Amino acid sequence: MGFLAEGGELGAMMRALDWSDSPLGHPHQWSQALKTTVGMLLAAQAQIVLFWGPDYVALYNDAYAPGIGANHPRALGRPAIENWGELWDDLEPLLAGVRRTRKTFAAKDRPFYVERHGYGETSYWDVSYSAVPDDDGSVGGVLCIVSETTERVLGETQLRASEARYRELNATLEQRVTERTAERHLLATIVETTDGQIQALDLDYRWLAINTACAEAYERIYGKRPRVGDSLHEFLADRPEHLAAATAIWARALGGEAFTNIEEFGDPKFDRRVFEMKFETLRAPDGTRIGAFLTGTDVTDRLEEQARLAQAEAALRQAQKMEAMGQLTGGVAHDFNNLLTPIVGLLDMFQRKGIGGEREHRLIAGAAQAAERAKTLVQRLLAFARRQPLQAVPVNIGRLVADMGDLISSTTGPQIQVTVDTPEGLPEAMADPNQIEMAILNLSVNARDAMPDGGELRISAKARTVAGEHKSGLAPGAYICISVADTGTGMDETTLAHAVEPFFSTKGVGQGTGLGLSMVHGLASQLGGALTIRSAVGAGTTVELWLPVSHAAATAIDTAPQPKLRPLPVGTALLVDDEPLVRMSTAEMLSELGYRVVEAASAEDALQRVSDGLRPNLLVTDHLMPGMSGTDLGLALRNRYPDLQILVVSGYANNEGITPDLSRLTKPFRSDELAASLANLAKVGR
Repeated sequence: MGFLAEGGELGAMMRALDWSDSPLGHPHQWSQALKTTVGMLLAAQAQIVLFWGPDYVALYNDAYAPGIGANHPRALGRPAIENWGELWDDLEPLLAGVRRTRKTFAAKDRPFYVERHGYGETSYWDVSYSAVPDDDGSVGGVLCIVSETTERVLGETQLRASEARYRELNATLEQRVTERTAERHLLATIVETTDGQIQALDLDYRWLAINTACAEAYERIYGKRPRVGDSLHEFLADRPEHLAAATAIWARALGGEAFTNIEEFGDPKFDRRVFEMKFETLRAPDGTRIGAFLTGTDVTDRLEEQARLAQAEAALRQAQKMEAMGQLTGGVAHDFNNLLTPIVGLLDMFQRKGIGGEREHRLIAGAAQAAERAKTLVQRLLAFARRQPLQAVPVNIGRLVADMGDLISSTTGPQIQVTVDTPEGLPEAMADPNQIEMAILNLSVNARDAMPDGGELRISAKARTVAGEHKSGLAPGAYICISVADTGTGMDETTLAHAVEPFFSTKGVGQGTGLGLSMVHGLASQLGGALTIRSAVGAGTTVELWLPVSHAAATAIDTAPQPKLRPLPVGTALLVDDEPLVRMSTAEMLSELGYRVVEAASAEDALQRVSDGLRPNLLVTDHLMPGMSGTDLGLALRNRYPDLQILVVSGYANNEGITPDLSRLTKPFRSDELAASLANLAKVGR
C-alpha cells in the first residue's frame, strides 16, 4: 500500500484499519484511479474528503479530520449516511448531482447543519465538489475540497451588526452633539465598543478615534500602537515607503470618496497582513467634511486558504490528465504491438529466406528498419504510460554516466563542448541501466538540437537528500540526481508546461516524435523517482532525473551479446491467439522451427480441441483474449498434462495477471526471439 505511505496520521490509520466490513474492501483491491486520488488527497494540506462508490464511502486527510469533530475516526471507510445523517437530505442531492452530470459544484460560505460536537449548529464552508473517473471511465466518486469559513462568516455578521449600530449612533450623534470636541470623545467611545478594526482620521491625517482591535493590528505589523491625536505622518516617518502607501489610500477617503479596498500592509521585520478596508466620509452636523473612517478585517488567512484550495484543484486536474493520458497511450501501445507482430515476423522471415533480388533485399531491409523504429516508438509510449518492463537493479550511476561520455560527444558533434562530472563514491541507484542510458542519450540529443550554433552540454550526477517537501512531490529520502544542462535556446513558460506530454514537440515535422521527455518522465515515475525541468528563453535548460538510492550492492552492466538459442523440435504446438494475422505469422515461425502447428482462435476453442483428443507438447498462447485468458488456459492444461511446455505471449509490456511460473514473450518478436524463448523452455524441461 505504497500510496498510503506518506499520508500522515490518516495514512497510518488507513494502513492499520480493518477493511473487511468496509464496502471498499482492502486497499490492495482498489482501482488505480482510487489509489491515485487517495494518495493525492492524503499528501494535500487543504481539507479534502472523497466519497467513493454508490454508498459514498468516506476517505479523508489530516486537514479534514478536525472539521467533523466526534465523527472522526469512525467515519473513515464507512458510508457517508452513517456519520452525516443530520445533513444527508441536504448533502446527498449535491453529491448525486455531481455523479450524474460530472459537473463540478462550487459554493462560497455554504451553510450546513451539523452535530459534530454533541449539539446542533450551523456551519459555513467554501466547497468544490468534483467527479473522479474510475479506471473504466465511469464516475467512481466525488472529491470534495472544502474550507470551513464559520468563524469568518460569524465574525463578519457581528461586524455588520456593529457597523449598523455605529451608523445609527452616528446619525443620532449629529442631532445630540453640537461641539466638535464632544463629538470626537463620543465617537472614540462608540468605536471602542465594536469588534471590527475601526479608525478615523481628520483632514490633517491625525487619528480622531481608533479601537483596541485596530491598535493591536498596528502593533502586530509595525511593533507600535497609534493613539488618538497622533499624526499618521509622524507614526510612519521612519518607514517612507509604508507612509506613501498609507497616505495614498487615505487621501482618497479624506477627499470624499467612499470605497472598499484590499491591500497588504506591514513591516516584514514584524508581519505582513492583508486587510479588507471599507472607507466612508466623516461629516460634522452641518454637513462639512471633517475626515474619514474605515472598518477593516484581516483577510490574510482566508486568502491563503483560497490559494491553497486553488492549488489543490490544479494539482488534481493535472494528476487526472496525466493518468488519463497514461491509460490511453498504454492501450494504444498494446494495439500497436498486435499490429507489429505479423509485420516484424514476416519481414524477418523474408530476410532469413533471402526472398527476391538485390532491390527487394534493400526494400525488405528498409521495411524491417521502419518496423524496428515503430517498435521503439511503442516502447516510448509504454515508458510514458509506466507500463514498460524494467529490470531494476543496483546501478553505479557515476560509472554509467562516465562511460557514456564518448558516445554523447560523438552524437552531439564537434560544435558542442561536452563535460561529464561524476564524483567518486556515489551510492548506487535502483534503476534499469539500459533504460537510464537511453534516457540520458535522449536528453543529450534534445540538448544538442537546442544548440544549433553550438554551446556547452554538462552531464553530472550527485547524491541528494530530500528532507521535506520537494517541487516534484518526491518522498523524503536519499536520491541520485542526474543532471543534463545545456546553454541552448531554452523554453518559455507555455512550452515548459507541456514539455513532458506525449507527442508534444517544438521541432519541425519529421525531426522527432515528441516522446523523449515523456519517456524519461514515465521511466523516472516507474522507478520511484521524478523528472524536473528548469528553463528560460535564451538561458538554456537543465533537466534533472532523480532516482532512489539502492541499499544493495551494485550489479555490473552486462553488455555481452546473448548466444542464439534454437529449440529442439518436440512435436505438436497448440497456438492460441484471437488475432488472425498474429496467429498466421507465429504459426509460420513455429513451423520453420520444426513443430506441427494446430491453431485455435480462443482459449475455449483450444480446450475443445484437447477434449477431442489433441495432445500438444507445447502451448503458445496470447494472454489477453475475449473470454478465458491465456494464463488461465495454460494453468488449466498444466493441471491435466504437467509436462506440457507453456509460453504466454502478451501485447502489454507488464506482467499483470500472468502467473510468475509461466514463461513470457512480449509482442512484437522475431523468429530468433521466439526460438530463444522455446529453447529456454526445453532447457528447463530437461
